[in-house]
Order: sequence, then C-alpha cells, then structure tokens
Amino acid sequence: MGEVFEVKNVDLKVGDKMKIKGKIADDAKRFCLDMGKDSEELGLHFNPRFHDDVDGAVIVCNSKHGGCWGSEQRDPNFPFQKGEIVKFTVKVLSDCFEIELPSGHIVAFPNHLSLDKISYIRVKGDFKVTSFKFD
Repeated sequence: MGEVFEVKNVDLKVGDKMKIKGKIADDAKRFCLDMGKDSEELGLHFNPRFHDDVDGAVIVCNSKHGGCWGSEQRDPNFPFQKGEIVKFTVKVLSDCFEIELPSGHIVAFPNHLSLDKISYIRVKGDFKVTSFKFD
C-alpha cells in the first residue's frame, strides 16, 4: 500500500499540534495517518479514501483498542486531489483530535481512548510525507 512513514517514541501531549506536508500519488486510492501508543492502540486513524464503495470520496476516522477497530466516523468534506502537494494539521485535545484540512475545514474525532500522550505516528498509503513538525 504505497509509502510508509513511521515515528516511534514521540512525546506529543494534549494541546500540541503536528503539521504534515506531502504529495498525494497521481493514482491515489487512499492513505492514512495513525496516532496513538502503538499500531494496536490508536486514538486516531485518519483515512481519506478517493473512492469508497459506500460514499465515494470520503474521510473515514476511527480508533483501535487492543487491536480491534471502533465505530467509523465518515465526513464527506473531501478537499484532497490526486497528484497534489497538501498540508494538514492535527491538534491533540483531551476530548478529541482536531484535523484541519487543506480547505480549512475541521474534522473533530473523539479521543475514545482518553490518550493524554501520543508516542506513535504512522502515515501509509498513497501519500509521501515531505515534512512534518510539532508545535
């Protein structure tokens, strides 16, 4: 599934922001950003899909606890274009994750695992990370 960018032993706390910039593949189908303790404990799975069998172009958010997925949250606001260079920001809050999309639209996803610290970040799929920074 394309590119994989993974960072472990991160110390992102409530109130912190992460900015990501990258290029979406010309033939992109989907990519995802995962944030949590590790790959089995994810507070945020942010998954833009360019073609979903149910909703067409959609952003799917979810969480994973003990290796089991939670309930999906779907947002039809889809500002991503194949082949584009894009930036988006994720803010970690005590009650939710706020993802600011390139269009300025905010996707808020509940912090179901009540994580107060993010130590694991992974981006995979049809998106090549060119820069990221923590604020």
